[in-house]
Amino acid sequence: MSSELVSSELVTYRGGCHCGQVRFEVDAPRLAELWLCNCSICDRTGYIHLIVPRASFRLLSGSERLTHYRFNSGVADHLFCAVCGIKSFYVPRSHPDGYSVNARCLDGQPLAGLPLRNFDGRDWERNAGDFSRSEEK
Repeated sequence: MSSELVSSELVTYRGGCHCGQVRFEVDAPRLAELWLCNCSICDRTGYIHLIVPRASFRLLSGSERLTHYRFNSGVADHLFCAVCGIKSFYVPRSHPDGYSVNARCLDGQPLAGLPLRNFDGRDWERNAGDFSRSEEK
């Protein structure tokens, strides 16, 4: 999505896992930049990334239900609901000081229909800078 289309107006979205035990809210632009990654885990789960700073994310309930999964470099902290298995957010390798929220886990999917930026996560090392370059626009 071009930077002209990304709105600076912040909206508070709520979301959570499938069973509802993990709930969160996040402040993000009304017309947010969304990413579709083809790495092994995102590709298999259909994850759509909404990257936000840590201060824009609030876990409302379910911290005791979260389980962690790390692979490859071990930097990303993948957080799953231990009850239903859904990863509605995690701490990404690309933004260890923030969160990636699965836009598909927001109540009512308010960002559905926005354009998706493709990220070649299969070759993460070569393409990791794409995220930070998009934030500088």
